[in-house]
Amino acid sequence: MIINSREQERLEKKLRHYTGKAIADFNMIEPGDRVLICLSGGKDSFTMLSVLKTLQLRTNKKFELFVFNLKQESSSWCDVPLREFLAKEAMPYEIVTRDIASIVKAKIKVGAGHCSLCARLRRGVIYQYAKEHNFNKIALGHHRDDLIQTLLMSVFYSGAVKAMPPKLLTDDKKHIVIRPLVYCQEKDIARYAKLKEFPVVTCNMYCTQRGTRRENTAKLIETLARENPKIPSNILHALGSIHPSQMMDHDLWDFKGLKIQL
Repeated sequence: MIINSREQERLEKKLRHYTGKAIADFNMIEPGDRVLICLSGGKDSFTMLSVLKTLQLRTNKKFELFVFNLKQESSSWCDVPLREFLAKEAMPYEIVTRDIASIVKAKIKVGAGHCSLCARLRRGVIYQYAKEHNFNKIALGHHRDDLIQTLLMSVFYSGAVKAMPPKLLTDDKKHIVIRPLVYCQEKDIARYAKLKEFPVVTCNMYCTQRGTRRENTAKLIETLARENPKIPSNILHALGSIHPSQMMDHDLWDFKGLKIQL
């Protein structure tokens, strides 16, 4: 339909603009970079791949893109649609199978949240793959909503002010993790993915749990945004507008040595 085509074009332009701005603001991708795109099979990573591919073509392929998918060994998910999609897009890729589910289920009791441990184990596999295949950048599909939810979750449940940085140097100093969608809204990504008809796959092992901390935090932000639509963007802005003297962190401000100037 013409209307859907126009909407898709509008969303693609918007997502491309904000992704390009994030890349420029944080110097995420440079000429010669070998970027490992972590394609989970969800709407976010598919959108990231689509936008980065467009930006790559606009730079005359000054950086390399390679798709990596980590498949759970116990998953019944058929990867044929994904393979067909990547072949159609002429994207180089590899699908690696690992038994992460057994480890998670053995360590986490029934009814508890699995996603945090699962994510850590997946990151370990991703980092090792990047190291073995000489990728210097690792691209993850976290968006604006992920960042602001993580910030509030850290405050509410961990008593710390931290979130997901747009650019991160790994502990071994060998790779840089980038999140090109940090300025993009989830609602735009979801609609774009639907219009593009990506072969989206949802995690059917853990993330079907209702009432998770992230879900509850997302609902809180959504409720507050009904009263003030600027709240989500204000939270995101707060991540880049830290005032150490207005906090209580002794490592950032010498309270004991604070004296008036005579």
